Amino acid sequence: MLDTIAQETLRPPRLQRARGVGRITAKARDGRSVIDTLYQEGCAKIRVPKPQGTWLDAVLINSSGGLTGGDGVLWSAEASQHTHLVVTTQACERVYRSVGGSARVSSKLTIDKGARLDWLPQETILFDGAELERRLDVEMAADATFLGLEAVIMGREARGEDALSARLKDDWRVRRGGVLVHAEASRLDANCLVARNNVALLYGARAYATLCYVAADAERQIGPVKALLEGAENAGASRIGEKLVVRILAESGYRLRKIIMPVIAQFAGAVPKLWTL
Repeated sequence: MLDTIAQETLRPPRLQRARGVGRITAKARDGRSVIDTLYQEGCAKIRVPKPQGTWLDAVLINSSGGLTGGDGVLWSAEASQHTHLVVTTQACERVYRSVGGSARVSSKLTIDKGARLDWLPQETILFDGAELERRLDVEMAADATFLGLEAVIMGREARGEDALSARLKDDWRVRRGGVLVHAEASRLDANCLVARNNVALLYGARAYATLCYVAADAERQIGPVKALLEGAENAGASRIGEKLVVRILAESGYRLRKIIMPVIAQFAGAVPKLWTL
């Protein structure tokens, strides 16, 4: 009996974990995109601000205040036929030091015939010791439009952090008309100076972003986008058919925003309002 009590006393406490599921679907009504379905569970919240145009804005919120090892969030967004859905976040997502396992974030996007979905979350900030596994799956119709962005900041610049001990696993899959048109898998290992400093990888950057645009007008967009990136030392854009990819490295989160925001505006017409507050 005493041995059992001792074992229970010495056993590490089970820590509370954040769990969340959020889903939103847009439908067309009277020439505008409006809410069709909205579901939220646990720490995953979705808010819909007052319309600024004919599109529907959706703001994702993690009410737990950040993520750490063992937390999990699943987001789903769907733009039904002939709708335009813009998804962003209330603020930067923060991933804190893990005491066991990875935080997991999975996002599934569906874009129906003649629809458009802009996936524009604000940056993810990785703290020292953070572990994050993130996946983005997109299923889009052959004539749909997708604009997707994921940006990462390594630590808080004002605190002198660089999150060298952080780990990140990031996977993208984009299918258009059932055909895989974009796939990538990024890995950032803890304390890996080679990845942080190698010219072919992060080149010592503390912030980076990947933007993917799949649409019929990709060829028309590549010229203006390259012009916007001319002053950026470690940024570039490439196009294959109707897919355009932009990659940016920057020495700080502030510098990353200065580069990426005009590019977002070029593709979307404007930057989500919450990015400028």
